[in-house]
Amino acid sequence: MIGSIINMDLREDSIRLESLQATSRNMSSSSSAFFSANQSPFFSPRSSTCQLSESTRSDAQCNSINLSADPPSSSSGIQVPECLAEVGFSGFQKFDHMPSTTLVASGIRSSYDHMGDNGYNVPIAKHRKHMRNHYMSFSPVPISLSSNRRRSYDVYIGLHGRKPSLMRFTNWLRAELEVQGVTCFVSDRARFRNSRKHELMERAMDVSSFGVVILTRKSLRNPYTIEELRFFSSKKNLVPIYFDLRPGDCLVRDIVEKRGELWEKHGGDLWVLYGGLEKEWKEAVNGLVRVDEWKLEAQDGNWRDCILQAVTVLAMKLGRRSVLEQLTKWRDMVDKEEFPFPRNENFSGRKKELSELEFILFGDITGESERDYFELKARSKRKKLTVGWSKSSLAEERHRASGSRKGKEPVIWKESEKEIEMQSFERQHYQRPKGGQNSRRKRSKKTVYGKGVACVTGDSGIGKTELLLEFAYRFHQRYKMVLWIGGESQYIRQNYLNLRSFLEVDVGVGNSIDKSRIDSFEEQEEAAISRVRKELMRNIPFLVVIDNLESEKDWWDQKLVMDLLPRFGSETHILISTRLPCVMNLEPLKLSYLSGVEAMSLMQGSIKDYPSAEIDALRIIEEKVGRLTLALAIVGSMLSELPINPSRLLDTINRMPSRDILWSGREVHLLRKNTFLLQLFEVCFSIFDHADGPGSLATRMVLVSGWFAPAAIPISLLSLAAHKVPKKHNGTQFWRKLLHSLTCGFSSSYSKRSEVEASSMLLRFNLARSSTKEGYIHFNELIKVYARKRGVTGAANAMVQAVASRGSLSLHSEHVWAACFLLFGLGNNPKVVELRVSELLCLVKQVILPLAIWTFVTFSRCGAALELLRVCTDALEAADQAFLTPVEKWLDKSLCWKPIQTNAQLNPYLWEELALLRATVLETRAKLMVRGGQFDIGDDLIRKAIFIRTSICGQNHPDIIAARETLSKLTRLLANVETHTSS
Repeated sequence: MIGSIINMDLREDSIRLESLQATSRNMSSSSSAFFSANQSPFFSPRSSTCQLSESTRSDAQCNSINLSADPPSSSSGIQVPECLAEVGFSGFQKFDHMPSTTLVASGIRSSYDHMGDNGYNVPIAKHRKHMRNHYMSFSPVPISLSSNRRRSYDVYIGLHGRKPSLMRFTNWLRAELEVQGVTCFVSDRARFRNSRKHELMERAMDVSSFGVVILTRKSLRNPYTIEELRFFSSKKNLVPIYFDLRPGDCLVRDIVEKRGELWEKHGGDLWVLYGGLEKEWKEAVNGLVRVDEWKLEAQDGNWRDCILQAVTVLAMKLGRRSVLEQLTKWRDMVDKEEFPFPRNENFSGRKKELSELEFILFGDITGESERDYFELKARSKRKKLTVGWSKSSLAEERHRASGSRKGKEPVIWKESEKEIEMQSFERQHYQRPKGGQNSRRKRSKKTVYGKGVACVTGDSGIGKTELLLEFAYRFHQRYKMVLWIGGESQYIRQNYLNLRSFLEVDVGVGNSIDKSRIDSFEEQEEAAISRVRKELMRNIPFLVVIDNLESEKDWWDQKLVMDLLPRFGSETHILISTRLPCVMNLEPLKLSYLSGVEAMSLMQGSIKDYPSAEIDALRIIEEKVGRLTLALAIVGSMLSELPINPSRLLDTINRMPSRDILWSGREVHLLRKNTFLLQLFEVCFSIFDHADGPGSLATRMVLVSGWFAPAAIPISLLSLAAHKVPKKHNGTQFWRKLLHSLTCGFSSSYSKRSEVEASSMLLRFNLARSSTKEGYIHFNELIKVYARKRGVTGAANAMVQAVASRGSLSLHSEHVWAACFLLFGLGNNPKVVELRVSELLCLVKQVILPLAIWTFVTFSRCGAALELLRVCTDALEAADQAFLTPVEKWLDKSLCWKPIQTNAQLNPYLWEELALLRATVLETRAKLMVRGGQFDIGDDLIRKAIFIRTSICGQNHPDIIAARETLSKLTRLLANVETHTSS
């Protein structure tokens, strides 16, 4: 059975281990450099190797020129033409390591010298201005300067300017083309004063199949952009991208006569500014009009679409049909799975918070936020601003602080109606511990702007997820994809590794490049995480949203969550929501309550003409529910769905009896002090029960939801669990009459509800929210906590039984894990569910064994899988001991001559099945131990499995023969280890 579930080739492990005894040959310095280059996370899988001859090294050092911009380089997998190979590369000082390559752009250079073992870079000591030059660094790409040099490029990308948004866009475009195997050459020729370099770049233009020219408002006054337009137009391979322009803006007469708001400032006789010829300038601009086939516009809200369209057009013209198929497949996946929730079309307020998040992540504000209501001003200055990951980064920030801003400057946000001051916080630098476990981390005390990471904190139900969701929808075009991760400590690592499907990364075991040794379980887990992290550290921007981060440490091994994330300052941005007061070294954005006007609008809904007395009742309700956004939304839905006014609803909630609940735990603090909110929940349940009878399906779905994982729940699975919860009606005659008067007209249109109708009711009353996955709904953690504390009999058992009967690893593995937590009490969690032996056997066979193997093999989560199998073994052993305990019955006592029997004797077939399943789990654990080199533990486990099976099945059973073969291989592996250790 195990052979069909998991394919563990022990012979391969034996060969790998035996190869450890062979003497490894010495590697040359060039081979060492080649190896370190391939290990860098910034090299794409399609990158060619980089080998520098001694003559090339000396030439590069001799020809290194001190310029504000760096010399030209090829893109990923490109061999530099012979004419370009002679260019000196500034910054190549240590050739024993893989050098950081550069692109010919406006002040663009790689910000990475070499990579550390953990995937984080050590920044070069080149000081740049903090805000303007943040997006001016392109990731290093391998260059081969061997004799076999490539003579052409697929795409030449020309640009002009230092605007951070322009740099970010160009960075993304180049990286996206490289991923698809399109070779690129990027250049901002205006930054160079050396005629030799200009000659080399002109040759690069000539050997390129297509010319992409990124046009901005200042491009048409740049002689090199005009030359590029004329050159590629003459070859009929020009692909213009209008960055902050539109095709209709580039008309010669409008520019020269300064017509329109745009050219009134930037127009005129632009050729005069650089001493050019009017005829050539007009020829270049008129050439844009003649390009009818490709008119790509990169406006503030369509970056993603523009870049994908550009890649599609270029791939089509280059004959890369496979690229078109990949992009089509990727678009379909993004449309279905990018966002966890649909956009809230009624979202209002939070303008200040959204703009502040934009400023924290990007370092600037664009579009409507800048045009409508914000003006940034600097005030008092402080010294010793320190932000970064290492000493070099610390020195860099100090240089920026002293050279540009002289310290962290508080920022004032000015709005059209009122002034909002955004505080800045003095913080220390965060450093990774170097001295071991007892080393202390230095806590940062400063808000980081423009570093690509932001954190939002606030109470449960205040609207953190709504804010992050709205931000993601507003700015999703600035990223290739929004990657949404649940931040609950027990699930965050699995959620992080689930990104493999979006990033097209293999994180499974057996994906190690080094076959000469067996990695430990810790090394395999770190390698899987590193593969995901390296993909996020490329120049392709992603937005990683970590919603509801519970702890700074992972629940399984207490490692820092920061170790999962890419370095701060990369193109990928990190957005975190949490209830913690402070996360890592970040000063969070503390989310406050909605303003009075916004809260009133949320509660009123579609009804806007309440009299003053009803408005006062709404204000009382707002104060009593703690001004929580979740509660306000529930009140608004009740007023919209029921024929009831605010004052009567307030009276109904006040008269609703409160339940006696034993409160404990940190997460229930908010509920314990807010009894009015609990009464509001109970009113909702009573309305559901009145509409659908006592113990309505909708009520039971809410109550059983508390035991599911913090992820979207399939309605079918939730309904199945709810049907297993016994109905119970505690209402009195008084409440039945009261609710009947409240819901008259409401219940008449609702009869017995199916699961779809019950879930629809939950959505309409805002007790649940819809998911982008069809047939799924999601519950707020505040409601789930109350559902657990309410203590409905059999709810947890119903959830486990539903998962056991209809659970799917591929569709909802989070809920399968939640069932395991309830059944086994992993870690310090108590056991909540007790199953009969027959139910336990069914769950282990159908759920637990497949889950453990799938988790181990597919995600390299070795520790979690092995721990699950260990506690499963303990549970089976406890059940086995219970079977061997003598059972006394009153009938046996009356018949004194009848011996006392055990459960094993009373149920022999069930006991044999239990014992054989226990042997199967032991054998599975033994085979998994081999994958981490723990042969001694595996040997002990397989011997126990053989003993159990021999006792039941005899010596010649096929499973026993297979187990003995496994034992012999383990014995040989152990002997090899001992031989290698002794030698």
